[in-house]
This record gives sequence, structure tokens and C-alpha cells, in this order.
Amino acid sequence: MNRRGQALVEYILIIALISVIAIALVNYFGGYLKDAITKTSCSLVDEEYVKGEKPGEGYCKGDEEEAQS
Repeated sequence: MNRRGQALVEYILIIALISVIAIALVNYFGGYLKDAITKTSCSLVDEEYVKGEKPGEGYCKGDEEEAQS
């Protein structure tokens, strides 16, 4: 009799599961994504990309000089 409510709950559970998986993937691959974006931005501003010790720690060569100023 109340099939609409059941379908709504199922859709909410599916969306919640997909959201949890998406958040977990971003947390796991976040450092690699940050490095890819940093590498691209370094090439746009004609600076050299320096790879960090861990994923996500890479930076453009000119960043340190500006940070110390």
C-alpha cells in the first residue's frame, strides 16, 4: 500500500552509499589529484614543479621564495 515511501527510502540509501564511496575515493586519491592540479598550474605560470615526499606535497619552485617574503 505504501510503495512510494519504500522507493523513496531506497533511493536515499543508494544516494548515501554513492556519496560515501565518492568521499572515500577523494580522501584516498586526494593527494594525487592535488599534485596533478599543482603540476598543471606550474606549467601555466612557467615555473618548475617539485615533487614532494608524499602525495599532495608537491609545489611550484617559485612558491617558497614568495612564502618567505
